[in-house]
Amino acid sequence: MKAIRRFTVRPVLPEPLRPLSDLARNLRWSWHAETRDLFQSVDPERWAASGNDPVRLLGSVSPARLAELAEDRRFLRRLTAVAGDLGDYVTGERWYQEQSAELPAAVAYFSPEFGITAALPQYSGGLGILAGDHLKAASDLGVPLIGVGLLYRHGYFRQTLSRDGWQQEHYPVLDPNELPLALLKEPDGTPTQISLALPGGRQLHARVWLAQVGRVPLLMLDSDVEENDLGERGVTDRLYGGGSEHRLLQEMLLGIGGVRAVRTYCRLTGHPAPEVFHTNEGHAGFLGLERIAELADGGLDFDSALEAVRAGTVFTTHTPVPAGIDRFDRELVAHHFGPDAELPGIDVERILQLGMETYAGGEPNLFNMAVMGLRLGQRANGVSLLHGNVSREMFSGLWPGFDPDEVPITSVTNGVHAPTWVAPEVFRLGARQIGAQRTEDALTVGGSDRWDAVGEIADQDIWELRRVLREQLVMEVRERLRASWRQRGAGTAELGWIDGVLDPDVLTIGFARRVPSYKRLTLMLRDRDRLMDLLLHPERPIQIVVAGKAHPADDGGKRLVQELVRFADDPRVRHRLVFLPDYGMAMAQKLYPGCDIWLNNPLRPLEACGTSGMKAALNGCLNLSVLDGWWDEWFQPDFGWAIPTADGTGTDPDRRDDIEAAALYDLLEQRVTPRFYEHGPSGLPDRWIEMVRQTLTLLGPKVLAGRMVREYVERLYTPAAHAHRAMTADAARELAGWKARVRSAWHDVSVDHVETSVPTVTATATAELGTTLTLRVRVALGGLAPDDVEVQVVSGRVDAEDRIADASTAPLKPVGSPDGDGRWVYEGPLSLERTGPYGYTVRILPAHRLLASSAELGLVAVPSEDVGEGAGVLLR
Repeated sequence: MKAIRRFTVRPVLPEPLRPLSDLARNLRWSWHAETRDLFQSVDPERWAASGNDPVRLLGSVSPARLAELAEDRRFLRRLTAVAGDLGDYVTGERWYQEQSAELPAAVAYFSPEFGITAALPQYSGGLGILAGDHLKAASDLGVPLIGVGLLYRHGYFRQTLSRDGWQQEHYPVLDPNELPLALLKEPDGTPTQISLALPGGRQLHARVWLAQVGRVPLLMLDSDVEENDLGERGVTDRLYGGGSEHRLLQEMLLGIGGVRAVRTYCRLTGHPAPEVFHTNEGHAGFLGLERIAELADGGLDFDSALEAVRAGTVFTTHTPVPAGIDRFDRELVAHHFGPDAELPGIDVERILQLGMETYAGGEPNLFNMAVMGLRLGQRANGVSLLHGNVSREMFSGLWPGFDPDEVPITSVTNGVHAPTWVAPEVFRLGARQIGAQRTEDALTVGGSDRWDAVGEIADQDIWELRRVLREQLVMEVRERLRASWRQRGAGTAELGWIDGVLDPDVLTIGFARRVPSYKRLTLMLRDRDRLMDLLLHPERPIQIVVAGKAHPADDGGKRLVQELVRFADDPRVRHRLVFLPDYGMAMAQKLYPGCDIWLNNPLRPLEACGTSGMKAALNGCLNLSVLDGWWDEWFQPDFGWAIPTADGTGTDPDRRDDIEAAALYDLLEQRVTPRFYEHGPSGLPDRWIEMVRQTLTLLGPKVLAGRMVREYVERLYTPAAHAHRAMTADAARELAGWKARVRSAWHDVSVDHVETSVPTVTATATAELGTTLTLRVRVALGGLAPDDVEVQVVSGRVDAEDRIADASTAPLKPVGSPDGDGRWVYEGPLSLERTGPYGYTVRILPAHRLLASSAELGLVAVPSEDVGEGAGVLLR
């Protein structure tokens, strides 16, 4: 029979065991081996049955066992030590507290998903795992971060396969009371509630759940409360589900409700108020509107409030394609704001202007969340060097007149949280070499000096470690494969073959990720005969473990999964190629360490970063990847292989895939497998082991989330905090007024005449290296003064069409007073420091001490063609 009501009965722990409750409620256990070992020793069988979840474990342990542990002095000593370690971790000084710079008092970090642990399934893929790693690394470094997200009652879907290999989705219901969460409550004990106004006088209410991620609080808003109607209760039902209005309400709750939750949390706990707000992708962009409304309530006008909000906002874009960005119909957004809905004090047209694609190539009736993120954030970044370049191209329409490389979007390459993803066996080998504390520091703070010690580990130890990890993966794969086939309807008698799946002595390749078409799950199947030859080679076989989920609405992705599964079901190869359904954190933590090669073959440059290969590398797994995302930035032949790309404009997609698949097969046949199976004089594959060593020493310090978060603190959070402090109400009014004045006057700003000390009778001239030209430029500034602008000379090499590449800029200075027509003369030197085709131009940019970038307003004045022809000098 089915229960009509469900509730959670919490265990009553004996007094000596009370610290277990605190340890279970702080998610540091998910990356702290000693804490996990302690919980495992409570009841090893129940620990395994609980999915390594301390909250579920404590809810299932018998009172007799708890009473026994309460008398066990050895266990209590361990408990005291682990609880004391957590206390030191949470309260002690860490990297952030040791910095001398004036760092932010706090940073609020908003993301639609967070992958902290499999016990809190609130993630779908890379974006959420990255957000979880960001929080954990911030905790390890002592960064005063507050995480903000939504609590989805169904999380993301669980994946199974039908008998014919078609993906099937299941949405288990999550009870927050069974998760490592606590309700945020008012002083009188009532749950805190956040409310948003909906059209027609309705309200959207949400509770706030708190997950403690080490030192970092994570606030998660939950709309499944009795005060809501059925429709509103379902707003936080599932991650990336529902239609446009459903997604819009989720993003309003995340952004606007999230700011209100942060304010409430700070009021209740005394946590410092954030000086910086970081929106991880555009989903949380509405947070800027709520902060504008707060300042407007304090007396600031919209434009001044916008400047104050922009100063302290950081926006990170994760997508390299416009299709990956949430965009809403203009009328839908307008319906949810204004006098009869949310933020009634703000003119709806001003809200719409922030997100509309009002630029060349945009769709003017669509509200673009990434565009709003960029307009509301003074600082923005992509997530790898290549992705920064792609993002500057993609969003260049917002800064017309500027070359893409001047678009104010920088990049901070993602990293991964090593204590989460490094296998315990790898950690123990490092600890044996340099000590546990230095190993922990190497994995959290980084620093190449700590990683150099890997060079002293014996070849035999590295090779034995790799085999142990491979053997563990083989056992994990067989167990999961057996469970998958049972779900597909197979009987026990049919599954004897699974005991022979994979071999711990065979080169093992991993491929696991989401399954959009651009990641090319089935590229390995382009030539099935060649793949079979590789899998079944008599001396140098390979074996491949594949996992991945297609989006529930993506039938094309599901067809790719089915194609791969059907190939893996072939009795000839099923012992060498397996597909594991329901890819998630728990599977990944076994998969990365157990593979020898991590395969990644996306369409370049559509992989913004791709952090799975980083997690594999930290375990001594070598990367075999297209030069995309982070691999494009850090690849060296010392520690991996690059798959050549056929990305010429004349190459059709089918031919491109054929060429790149052939290149992949060639690499495996000629370079990868020979190196793995080739044994040196010692009887070990010494050249392979050396690549493993180089992966750890050279890549290890780079791929850390600790390195990433330190970069965010130094390059984005701290400048944003300083800008926030400088942007007082008076400064915000000054900047807003100045911007309005500059915009209205800009149509009268022009470069009227340019002359140099070199004769310009012809279109070209010759000059020697080291020559210094004197430039004299006459400009019209309209109603502006020289203090409002910067006049620059831009120079560098020129191509066949006279476009300047690798440009350098230098300011010119005003000379004297304006002439009778109100024009100013600017002068300055131009040094010719390079040989070959060389050119220059002159431009005028707005200039103000409170601007983060001279491109911020998207305004620039350059010479007209007739001025350019008369004055521009090309040196060939």
